[in-house]
Amino acid sequence: MSRAGEGLRAYRLIAGMWIRSAMTYRASFVVTVLGNLLVTGLDFVAILLMFSQVDSLGGWSLPEVAFLYGLSATAFGIADLTFGSMDVLGGRMRDGSFDTLLVRPVPVLAQVAADHFAVRRLGRITQGALVLGWGLPAVDVDWTVAKVLLVPVMLVCGGVIFCAVFVAGAAFQFLAQDAAEVQNAFTYGGTTLLQYPPTVFGKDFVRGVTFVLPLAFVNWVPASYVLERPYPLGLPPWAAFASPLVAVVCCALAGLAWRAGLRSYRSTGS
Repeated sequence: MSRAGEGLRAYRLIAGMWIRSAMTYRASFVVTVLGNLLVTGLDFVAILLMFSQVDSLGGWSLPEVAFLYGLSATAFGIADLTFGSMDVLGGRMRDGSFDTLLVRPVPVLAQVAADHFAVRRLGRITQGALVLGWGLPAVDVDWTVAKVLLVPVMLVCGGVIFCAVFVAGAAFQFLAQDAAEVQNAFTYGGTTLLQYPPTVFGKDFVRGVTFVLPLAFVNWVPASYVLERPYPLGLPPWAAFASPLVAVVCCALAGLAWRAGLRSYRSTGS
């Protein structure tokens, strides 16, 4: 617990340093946040263009797809804000600057995660939250206490699952060192995937996203329960509430992968 406390404190101090740096130029900060908001919003514009030609997508209406989109974009935005800098690890190992992190008396993971903390990524969270705010009242759902509580659970657990994927991807870079794009395929690619209904994909692909890399528990599985939509794989009803367990398992596996990768690191030799 003390080690975790040290990591959180180090993360807060490093992130605070980058926030103060970004806020030095307020106008530039506002412009970059707005630019990030507009650029990420183009994803939903593409969905709107699709629905200008069709009434449903894989049997899902526009408000239902907006619900999926908002959950995925907001959860990923939280992870991208907190752990999005993990993809620079390969570059640090190649230029030797990663070695400087190893000699500091704070957890390496906290240093890498907070490195170049980018407040502009708030634009992605804002954009996803706006779409979710529109989709929630627009969907035709008989809201119960369980369904209402499941929405914030999806956001928190989805963010944790994406954070675990960021850490696991960084751990893979200890082996490949130049694999940032491979990591991005599962993080940025994963959130784009989850913005569309599972019914538009083949069942074998859905099985992989559910049981191998369980991104489906970010929104597909619990959202199907909320919207009273049958999940393509016919999972039991309790699976909709399994996101916290999946998040814990993903974090544990990502932690093991990170420690294994860190132990295998042998420096640049320079």
